[in-house]
Amino acid sequence: MLGTTIPAEESQKEIIPQQAILIDPGNLDSGMLSLIEENNYSILGILVTHDHSHHVRGLKTIMKIYDTEIYAINPLVEGHRANLVRDRQNLDIGPFKVEVFSIPGHSSDSAIYRIDRLLFTGDVMIAGFLGKTASTYSAATQIGALREKLLSLPGDYFIFPGHGPPSTLEAERHFNLDITTFEQRQNRRSSFKFEFLG
Repeated sequence: MLGTTIPAEESQKEIIPQQAILIDPGNLDSGMLSLIEENNYSILGILVTHDHSHHVRGLKTIMKIYDTEIYAINPLVEGHRANLVRDRQNLDIGPFKVEVFSIPGHSSDSAIYRIDRLLFTGDVMIAGFLGKTASTYSAATQIGALREKLLSLPGDYFIFPGHGPPSTLEAERHFNLDITTFEQRQNRRSSFKFEFLG
């Protein structure tokens, strides 16, 4: 029978926690809990892209287990106080440098977080599409903010949305169907001219 022996000095070494951030904890199931515990993650903070229930309902359980901070545009999320974030704010959460982009439209409190070359977009931008909005005005607001703040970023970034597969910023610049369709409609409207016969 084969076995593995761990030298005494190895077995007595202190296990140093890995540092981690959670984003939109829609739920905390046994798989997520195992991932955190088995990797000895120290949860430094929770970033909330918006407070729709399916993105934050896991907070109730998480906050009972872990002593951590919540970051959101709303001051209260699922009954928990949050550290307020604002547009273009830079956060230092342990070793993580986080930039906040406020992108209202899908919801008034929608935010995108940039960490290095990664963008966590919640429901604002999903691969090939945008999050649903309640009106044409909300859609225009959302697309305007995306154009100004996100699509104008130099270079490429990986996008991790709240639903569906990951994407890249370069792919969304060229192939996002919702942006293309909306802007084509806007261009048709602006080129339409009234002619008065007199």
